[in-house]
Amino acid sequence: MLMPRKLKHRKQFSGKTKGSASRGFTLAFGRYGLKALESRWITARQIESARRSITRHIKRGGKVWIRIFPDKPVTKSPAETGMGGGKGSLDHFVCPLLKGQILFELDGVGENIAYQAITLAGCKLPIKTKFIKRQ
Repeated sequence: MLMPRKLKHRKQFSGKTKGSASRGFTLAFGRYGLKALESRWITARQIESARRSITRHIKRGGKVWIRIFPDKPVTKSPAETGMGGGKGSLDHFVCPLLKGQILFELDGVGENIAYQAITLAGCKLPIKTKFIKRQ
């Protein structure tokens, strides 16, 4: 799964995920893409699941670019733990996603196969997504 090699700070504040993307909202590499229509945290497991569904559907033909990376650590305290005792240990990594951001790009396959693969990947994610293509 995707995760950073090392962190400057092991625990981070939650922060806010609001507004729309000011960068990363146009296709840069491929002809087809998957665009987010909502802002939300996407976990590394969800990104990997969507990537695997794309590569399996295009039968390892073409090229896939992942435009997002989960570099935000999320902590979690154990179950049935009382108040106090600190923040909790590192649990998983997320990518804070903004509305309008491109998640995946795809090239080297036909439009019909690309549409099916990208909509299948969009079903794996907890947000509304949209298939886009280069004009």
